[in-house]
Amino acid sequence: MPIVRSAALALAAAFLPMGFAAPAQAQSALDAAQELAQMLDGANPTQIDSDNLVSALEGAAAAGQPIALWQLGIMYETGSGVDKDPAKAFQYFSQIANDNADAPPSSLDADIVAQSFVKIGDYFLNGVPDAGIVEDNARGRTLIMHAASYFGDADAQYRVGMLYLDPSELGPNPLQSARWFSLAARKGHPGAQARLGDMLVRGEGMEAQPVEGLMWLNIAYRGALGTGDESWIGELAQGAMSLASESEAEAALRAADSLGAQFAEY
Repeated sequence: MPIVRSAALALAAAFLPMGFAAPAQAQSALDAAQELAQMLDGANPTQIDSDNLVSALEGAAAAGQPIALWQLGIMYETGSGVDKDPAKAFQYFSQIANDNADAPPSSLDADIVAQSFVKIGDYFLNGVPDAGIVEDNARGRTLIMHAASYFGDADAQYRVGMLYLDPSELGPNPLQSARWFSLAARKGHPGAQARLGDMLVRGEGMEAQPVEGLMWLNIAYRGALGTGDESWIGELAQGAMSLASESEAEAALRAADSLGAQFAEY
């Protein structure tokens, strides 16, 4: 996601008078929103009044700025600076999706729109009775699939791959799962790289390709270092490498060294 989104930075700049620096290195609208959330989470309470913050975000949201709607959704989802309220979070994410469902995938806020589809898809997949959201798996899958297919969102594509592994959802269908994992893996998604690599090593629903599978597992582990996915991806990678022949392990590491940089932008 290499494009700096001017709308996202403009919203962040609105907080400069309150003592914050705009996230000048943000690569996307979603990046800018996440960086803004991190800044606010670590802020001294004397720096900003939460009511003023919410008011400013609500004003931007009323003007239709997806990044403001997204930030409000995250705040109400997590209870950051406001009382936790999944119903309000769902409302903000839904507004983004409803207003921008047919926005071009190359548009400025496409990443936030795609992730909003994933968010509300999750709400329907799991149901949130306290928020009046009834579990509706078919609707949840449709929303996530839209983010994966129309917007080409890597996280959504990974989620679809997982759905095709789950017998209670769209699976088991290893070939379809591997297809979606491959799309996300080539965009640098460590989780998809790890799942694809594991399937290729084990030959799950397909002919085993141990060297390619080990390559993906090593690329995934390198990309997951320092993240919440490091532990489980590391276990998969180390387990597979310990069972590989010396020649397979060496070939996989060479391939990971050679090709890994192509998949490092997620």
